[in-house]
Amino acid sequence: MVSKIVAEDIKKCAQFLRQDSEKLSGKTVLISGAAGFMGSYFCDVIAYFNENFLEKSCKIIAVDNLISGKESKISHLLEKPFFKFLKSDVSKPLEIEEKLDFIIHAASIASPTIFRQNPLETMDSNSLGTRNMLELAKKNKVEAFLFTSTSEVYGDPSPENIPTKETYRGNVSCTGPRACYDESKRLGETLCMIYFTKFNVPIRMSRSFNVYGPRLGLHDKRVLPDFMLNAWNNQNIVLLSDGSPTRSFCYITDSIKAHFKVLLSDANGEVFNIGNDLEEISILELARRIVETSGKNLEVKFKKSEDKHYLTDSPNRRCPDISKMRKFFPDWKPEVMLDEGLKRTWQHYLEAKK
Repeated sequence: MVSKIVAEDIKKCAQFLRQDSEKLSGKTVLISGAAGFMGSYFCDVIAYFNENFLEKSCKIIAVDNLISGKESKISHLLEKPFFKFLKSDVSKPLEIEEKLDFIIHAASIASPTIFRQNPLETMDSNSLGTRNMLELAKKNKVEAFLFTSTSEVYGDPSPENIPTKETYRGNVSCTGPRACYDESKRLGETLCMIYFTKFNVPIRMSRSFNVYGPRLGLHDKRVLPDFMLNAWNNQNIVLLSDGSPTRSFCYITDSIKAHFKVLLSDANGEVFNIGNDLEEISILELARRIVETSGKNLEVKFKKSEDKHYLTDSPNRRCPDISKMRKFFPDWKPEVMLDEGLKRTWQHYLEAKK
């Protein structure tokens, strides 16, 4: 079941990408992490292409081991003739019968709380999984391979490197509690560049900055859904820091449109920051905005986390320099500001009742 809000999001993305979508006509796309937050949007946007634009349907091969993804996000697609779901772990080699034309490697565990509980699985999907997907890309001579990376590869940037450009090399701990995610994503990017330079695999990489929106589960444990869960349960919002760190949140439609622009371009060997550079706000301000969005009489409280490593290696600021995206794709720009995005996300939770 697709909520009204998600359906609107999908239509908006697909209509923006209508001209680009022609490159997918009659092709086959493998999407790893297809039952996840972003992966399910990739699936739905292509399904919309098929049912509204394309002369020949694009076949979707959706892969997910359902560790963090939920089949309910793609259950409405299971009976579609162009959709095939494989419950499989990408860290193990995949046998795919179909000839693949495009690969979107989005399989990953992105919630800090969840990836710290599953550090090896997190590392495996970002490293072994990436290698296996690249081998499929090489074997099939795909037209494009998209690795959905993350702003976490930058670690905690120094002040002079904020807003952060793609050329920044990062300030990342290789031994800290977040290293299983950060370092394996960095390794994933390294693998992509090796396959590009050594085997001419047409890779391109996208580094997402704090994407949010419908289908980001209330129990995901990232800060935005965590605050919304408090509001959902009529609880005061509890900050486990002083609220001063800042983030630049990007609504899912702006992110998905950008990912598709990169995928369907000819930007081989390139990496792009994807995010919203127009609003950088503190975690405290985010909490206040969510209280306002919920319309409930709640307060923002402060509490020290019982987890001594809760804030270890967490960046103080996160803000993208997206001038490269603007240069390569002048028709794209972030459009959904935080207040609107929060309202849409909250409305989705009300519709979905979860």
